[in-house]
Amino acid sequence: MMSQKKEKALEISTILEKLYPETPIPLDHKDSYTLLIAVLLSAQCTDARVNTITPLLFSKADNPYDMIKLSVEEIRSIIKPCGLSPRKSRAIFELSEILIKKHQGEVPESFEYLEELPGVGHKTASVVMAQAFGVPAFPVDTHIHRLAYRWKLTNGKNVDQTEKDLKRLYPKELWNKLHLQIIFFGREYCPARGHKPESCPICSKFGRKTLFK
Repeated sequence: MMSQKKEKALEISTILEKLYPETPIPLDHKDSYTLLIAVLLSAQCTDARVNTITPLLFSKADNPYDMIKLSVEEIRSIIKPCGLSPRKSRAIFELSEILIKKHQGEVPESFEYLEELPGVGHKTASVVMAQAFGVPAFPVDTHIHRLAYRWKLTNGKNVDQTEKDLKRLYPKELWNKLHLQIIFFGREYCPARGHKPESCPICSKFGRKTLFK
């Protein structure tokens, strides 16, 4: 059973590689700090909207030293269109303070230290580790969780289980690129609503009998 699932998983990755040989990071940033802030802002917000907000924020503060010169209210007024602005603005201010006090103003290259920061969960830490530092990680957001379940690569219990299942199915060297490929594919071919399996390059290839069992 596992070997069949692994075979299917690798076929899916082959399709994704043909469709998306290049995987540009969808959040605009220039270093690990600006990436961390952009990923934090992207919670329950589209990448496109985050990219319209961050230029103004980063023009005022693109490092933790400048960020703590702003008040929480100033940060909130800029990021308000992203949603959850009270919580996010406080997290941005507080994590910037911690980076200065504990990490010499640098974003730590460590899951443990990243996940200690306010507003930074495992998924956000995984994105930063993968995209800023090139450390193998498999960030699982709701889109990847949904597609992995649709393709029956996981039982769909929760995102933690999905991450474990995908890491078992795919070699470590594919993780960082693959998570972006799945996100791009979901947006273009395999949406949550209005999905047409017959025109989806993955769902149409496997068919309901093989894909959905």
